[in-house]
Amino acid sequence: MATLRLPGAADIHVHLRDLGETHKEDFASGTAAALAGGVVTVLAMPNTRPPLIDAAAFREAVRRARALARCEVGLFLGGTADNAAEAAALARQAPGLKLYLDATYGPLRLEGLAALLRHFEAWPSHRPIAVHAEGRTVAMVIGLVALFRQPVHFCHISRREEILLIRRAKERGLPITCEVTPHHLFLTEEDLPRLGPFGQMRPPLASRADQEALWANLAIVDAVATDHAPHTIAEKQGENPPPGVPGLETMLPLLLTAVAEGRLELADVVRLTATGPRRIYGLLEPPETWVEIEWGGPWVISREGLFTKCGWTPFEGMTVRARVRRTVLEGRVAFEDGEVRAPPGSGRVLFADL
Repeated sequence: MATLRLPGAADIHVHLRDLGETHKEDFASGTAAALAGGVVTVLAMPNTRPPLIDAAAFREAVRRARALARCEVGLFLGGTADNAAEAAALARQAPGLKLYLDATYGPLRLEGLAALLRHFEAWPSHRPIAVHAEGRTVAMVIGLVALFRQPVHFCHISRREEILLIRRAKERGLPITCEVTPHHLFLTEEDLPRLGPFGQMRPPLASRADQEALWANLAIVDAVATDHAPHTIAEKQGENPPPGVPGLETMLPLLLTAVAEGRLELADVVRLTATGPRRIYGLLEPPETWVEIEWGGPWVISREGLFTKCGWTPFEGMTVRARVRRTVLEGRVAFEDGEVRAPPGSGRVLFADL
C-alpha cells in the first residue's frame, strides 16, 4: 500500500467542551481524536461553561489542558459586552479573541455595535480577532477592518456572497483571513433529509451553488478548519438538538480523497491544513513532527473506532481514498494503526504563561 508523509495539521477551530460539558468531549478525548486525524495542533474556542472571558476561567482551562491534552492546544479568549479591557490584558496568553456576532451555541453572542467597537479599539493588533459572522455581518466587519486596520479572521465561511466579499476585501489589501469547514465543502442542504439533527450546525449547511463557490474560491481561503463541535447522540436526538458536528478525525481523509479525485492538489492540502493556519496565528511547526498517510482503499467512514466522545460523524458511509496511519509529534509516535499512544498531559499549551 502506498504511503505519503505530510506535515502535521493545525486545526484552528475546535470545541473541546472543557470546561463544563465534558460528557461531550474533554481535552484528553478531543486531542486523541486530533492525533487520530493527523492533527497535532488545535485551537479551542471559548464558549465553554463557564466561558473563557476572564482570568479565572482561562487559568482553570489552562490547568486542565496541561493535565489532559495529548497534543498542542491553544485557548481563545471570548469577547463580551463588558470585558474588552480584561480580554486585551490577557491577549499574550491566547492565539486570538473570538467574537460571536450571529446565532451560535453557548452564551457568548455579542450584541450591539458599541461593544464590538470597544473590542476593536482595545484588542492589540499583533493578535487576530476571530469572528463568527454570517451574511451582512461579514460586510459590517470588513468595514471595521478598513477603519481600524485590525487583523480579522473569518470563521466557517459558507455562502457565496460571503466568500466573494472576502475576495474583494483581500484584493484591496485588507488584513483579512478566512477558513472553510469540511462539512460545508463536502455536504449541502440536500443531505439534511438523510442526516436529520446530525446535520444541524451553525452556519447551517448551504446550497450546492454556495458549496461550488467555496470550491471555486479556495485559492483565497487561508485554512480548512473543522469547527469540531461534538454533542452526544442522545442530545442530537432530543427535542431541541444543539447545533454542531465533530470533524477532527475525518478532515484529512476527505481532503486527500479530493486530491485523489483531481479536485485538489496535494500542495493545496498542505497550505490549507498546515502552513496556512499556522501563518494566521503565528504558530510554529513542532520539530520532528509529521503524519504518515496510507493511500488506496477504498475505506468507508464509520463511527466505529472514533476517539471523540460523541461517537458519531456526519460523514458516516462516505468513501475515502486516504487514511491516517501514523502521527509523530516531536519525535514520538503519538498515534499508530488505530491506537493513540500519546498519554494525557503529554501535550503542550501554547501562548499561556500563567
